Amino acid sequence: MNQPKENAGLSMKDYNHNNLCTWCDGCGNYGILTAIKRALIELELAPHQVLICFDVGCHGNMSDTLVGYRFHGLHGRVISLAAGAALANPDVPVIAFGGDGACFSEGVGHLVHAVRSNYNMTFILHNNANYGLTTGQASALTPHGEKMNTAPHGTVEELLNSMDFVFSLNPSFVARGTSGNIKQLTDIIKAGINHQGFSYIDVLQACPTYNKFATHEYLLGKCYEVETSDFETARKAAVDTSEKIATGVLYQDKTRSTFLDQLEARKGIDTRLVDEVRKVDVSALLAKFS
Repeated sequence: MNQPKENAGLSMKDYNHNNLCTWCDGCGNYGILTAIKRALIELELAPHQVLICFDVGCHGNMSDTLVGYRFHGLHGRVISLAAGAALANPDVPVIAFGGDGACFSEGVGHLVHAVRSNYNMTFILHNNANYGLTTGQASALTPHGEKMNTAPHGTVEELLNSMDFVFSLNPSFVARGTSGNIKQLTDIIKAGINHQGFSYIDVLQACPTYNKFATHEYLLGKCYEVETSDFETARKAAVDTSEKIATGVLYQDKTRSTFLDQLEARKGIDTRLVDEVRKVDVSALLAKFS
């Protein structure tokens, strides 16, 4: 990704906003915020050169703490929003953030088709295994039997294994990190942005207020880094979290074509879809039916 040389002087301050963070003390969102800013400046991407989209949830407050082009969408719909932007102008890197509740409940259909279509964008899942904004409501990724605010006797639904689900869709890029390992997460995000296709990044994050079963210390102690290029090996390592949790860029297929590159109707066309949007006088067409 070649950017103008003047971007070489970028620093964290270029992405800092004067708005105060409103997350709870110890929230994993602080680590993810730091990692995304570090990734963008290390890629020499200025705030005006990237689009960052947010879903509804605690993570969405990040849109108030970053400088740049940000779009705060509807609950569970951030992937479809970001995919549209990525299709409209492939020259602008598009990054979308969503929570485990919004992504695997309201918006799971959008995730399915983004992976299978291989839209050229990066999706970062804030996985704290609950709906933090609605004060500890169980999500599809909350372990079975966990006692939550909305399930005081323990959740009765079975946990949806997010990694097994994503791998079943034949993805071109899958990674997992933790909010406590900022250096590794920075490298993962950079790899995801540079990947041509849909980059799925699952970030295990601490929620000190409502998630008492996956603390910051627990995650750091259980995670280990994996490097593999084999699909089945990567899937097995990602799914099995009984003893340890595999992190890193777990799988990447650089040979897959993106959605736009596969469209025959776009072959040989140099313009971007965003360039082709213009006002058209349809009065003559309407006159035929009047």
